[in-house]
Amino acid sequence: MKILLFGRGGQVGWELQRSLSVLGEVIALDFDAAHNPQGLCGSFSDLAGLAETVRAVKPDVIVNAAAHTAVDKAESEPDFARSLNALAPGVLAAEAQKLGAWLVHYSTDYVFDGSGSTPWQESDATGPLSVYGRTKLEGEQLVASAAKHLILRTSWVYAARGGNFAKTMLRLASERDALTVIDDQFGAPTSAELLADVTAHAIRAAMAKPELAGLYHCVAGGETNWHGYARFVLQTAQTLGHTLKAGPEQVAATSTTSYPTPAQRPLNSRLNTAKLQQAFGLSLPHWQSGVARMLTEITGKQ
Repeated sequence: MKILLFGRGGQVGWELQRSLSVLGEVIALDFDAAHNPQGLCGSFSDLAGLAETVRAVKPDVIVNAAAHTAVDKAESEPDFARSLNALAPGVLAAEAQKLGAWLVHYSTDYVFDGSGSTPWQESDATGPLSVYGRTKLEGEQLVASAAKHLILRTSWVYAARGGNFAKTMLRLASERDALTVIDDQFGAPTSAELLADVTAHAIRAAMAKPELAGLYHCVAGGETNWHGYARFVLQTAQTLGHTLKAGPEQVAATSTTSYPTPAQRPLNSRLNTAKLQQAFGLSLPHWQSGVARMLTEITGKQ
């Protein structure tokens, strides 16, 4: 099996290089062509180059882990965000359809309006609040034009590699005596590692049963808010032996309105994963287990 991976330098793309390697040959591409084998194009700003790359590689599976994920910045550069999040995936879908290849694509809870408190199902009406959400929704629709597609919606993605919320909280807690964190946005912190492992499993299953093609929600189990997430991070860090100026009891709660941003965030980012778990025979671990593991890895303490 030949797998063409876009976005290898991102958090999910990095983990996918590991998880997909057991399925076959992985050709992993970066935005910068200088870092790619044989000068292949991985830039989502070059739509013609993307099409030529797919035709040259002739993969059995295309996995798209590239995206414009700077949510606030997207508000001031909607055309660029649309190119990366919608038009480029649309090109991949068209080429995948011609080849009869599978296309795996990642989307987001931002396609919903964040209302209510019930976990969103795949069949629920969408209503994005931001440029990011709108362009990701358009990307979903274009990817779905390929017969063999898997779209995984996720939320609150983190990894040991690169920056993340937990690392920010640890840094601030070592510098300050108290922190203030939002408590009215709810979701499930989901590791790039989990997404990558689910992806590899889903690809193998879908290639054996093409009727599994479709849209799925994929997040870790349970739910929390950013305030609860921060408190868990600091509590775990203390358990691992870290000395912090601000512990979990020094984390105050506030509302989203206290931190105005260019892009509106959904308050309800809960995603119902029953469809994914039933279709692929999976059990998704609780969010706390993944975060604790990541903290142990980045701190080097056990």
